[in-house]
Amino acid sequence: MAGFDDLPTWGGNFADDDGDEDEGEYQTQTRWGSKDGLIFLIDCTESMFEKSEEQSNFELAIKCAKNVIQNKIISSDKDLMGIVFYGTEKESNSSDFKHIYVNFDLELPGAPRVLELEAFLEEPENNDFSSNYGHNDNYSLSEAMWTCQNMFSNCSQKIGYKRVLLFTNNDIPHSHNAALQRQAIKKAKDLAETGVELELMHMQNPGQTFDVTLFYRDLLIELDSEDTTVLPDPSQKFEELLTRVRSKDHKKRATGRIPLTLGEGMQLSVGVYNLVRTCTKPAAVKLYKKTNEEVKTVSKTVLTETAEVLMPQDLKVSQEYSGRKICFENEEVREMKNFGATGLHLMGFKPTSSLKRYLHTKPAQFIYPDESIIEGSITAFCALLKKCIEKDVIGLCKYIRSKSSTPVFVALLPQEEEFDENNVQVTPPGFHVIFLPFADDMRKVTHENTPRAKTDQVDKAKDLIKKLTRPFRSEDIENPALQTHYANLEALALDRDAPDSVQDLTLPDERGITKRAGKIIEEFKELVFPEGYTPGAKRKATPAGGAAKKAKAESQDIDIRKEAEDGKLGKLTVPVLKEAVKNLKIKTTGTKKADLIDAITDHFDL
Repeated sequence: MAGFDDLPTWGGNFADDDGDEDEGEYQTQTRWGSKDGLIFLIDCTESMFEKSEEQSNFELAIKCAKNVIQNKIISSDKDLMGIVFYGTEKESNSSDFKHIYVNFDLELPGAPRVLELEAFLEEPENNDFSSNYGHNDNYSLSEAMWTCQNMFSNCSQKIGYKRVLLFTNNDIPHSHNAALQRQAIKKAKDLAETGVELELMHMQNPGQTFDVTLFYRDLLIELDSEDTTVLPDPSQKFEELLTRVRSKDHKKRATGRIPLTLGEGMQLSVGVYNLVRTCTKPAAVKLYKKTNEEVKTVSKTVLTETAEVLMPQDLKVSQEYSGRKICFENEEVREMKNFGATGLHLMGFKPTSSLKRYLHTKPAQFIYPDESIIEGSITAFCALLKKCIEKDVIGLCKYIRSKSSTPVFVALLPQEEEFDENNVQVTPPGFHVIFLPFADDMRKVTHENTPRAKTDQVDKAKDLIKKLTRPFRSEDIENPALQTHYANLEALALDRDAPDSVQDLTLPDERGITKRAGKIIEEFKELVFPEGYTPGAKRKATPAGGAAKKAKAESQDIDIRKEAEDGKLGKLTVPVLKEAVKNLKIKTTGTKKADLIDAITDHFDL
């Protein structure tokens, strides 16, 4: 099955929902750094500052950098970012390269950097680039990339994913110096060998095109082996960089690596992934009020009688039996919590149709083969997945996450690999781990006898649902509470007068609903609700005895027999029905609306 060799192997310790790491021996350390590094390498020659109808290419590059920093502060505040100008008259870098200016070194994104970038856009008269930095075409692109490489190398923090975004509108730098061009191509290959990804963000002046064949086809490693002569339209890349997204970014790593036991002596290794998680507000950080420094919390257990600090080995766990406390050692407690070897243990198979929606108890996980621990896991996993799809069955397993976890039963739901029209993977191959409830988790719900809707009411409700049904994707609707929280924090950090307005996408589109199904809604209301009833409207308080007088007056104006023959008794209120039953001297078994309607229909033999 295709697709298993394309996905990178991710690592990571198994963590429980509360963040505690698993102590099991069946795990591997992460192979990816916990931080990403991104450098904006911006061409600052005079052609980048030529104004078009809206803005210059340099302003567009600064907007992209500013927007990415704002997104990073929320999505992944541990990532590092830097900005390097090349083609300037002044220089500022660790290697003293000419015409290269490191504006921001690799550092955590913050509000001061956002304000400095906004100064380039909002205060041109106070931030004249020509006088502060200058322009010079005698730069070396190789030295500019070398500066970025040095920034990654000299960074004291571990960086997993390194990337350089090159913004330029010059499709043939060093057009009169072949030696500098060869040096730039060689340095681009050096970046690739050291794990630095170079991505070209080519920009076009009005009336010009960017010809990749002149220079950048040879410089970009990913285009070197292809007959690519035209780069894709950069508008999509810039649209992605300029999109303001206030959302948390979660690294794509396995939460744990466990064995999948198919039978005695038959094991394979799989990685477990959490595909969906609840997004919450970030935890509050305690600060010391005098210095505004972060406070580190240290907890100690103290004996109340002597104020002696107790060590972990001094603590015991006890349980009271018959008035006597029985103490247990830590090893005994761990042994009592041990229910067997960790991992997934296959118990059998069931038809896929036996997996019902009401069995859902918590968000599912996803497993994918891991070849690094047990060789041959991909082959065995592929065979199991293929046969489950062919026979339309699910696997039933006993699942023990860690040594201290209680066993649960899960269903392995197979998922086949899917591609879109551009041959891009939409869904990966693997198994969804569906958590199943125990017998005592299921309960029987008893329903009281209630009036049943008539056929015409049901049909009209179906038409209404069809009109208002639309495809739903949870990622299309942002959490308004989270968005408001982030907007308020951003306004406070950037010293704004007011936060940006947040659109609440959870509110119904009343205009669209009325346009799409307004007529059917009115027809549905006429069939279901009594005349003059407004759904959702608050009822006015009626004086004591007023309801009975009103019902008596209404019952005199209503032909109960005709209403019963037309099937419209359900539209009448309970007081009116009670008054009608009283006038007709009908005996009823109850006072609920359904009982009154049944009594009246039986009275008229309908």
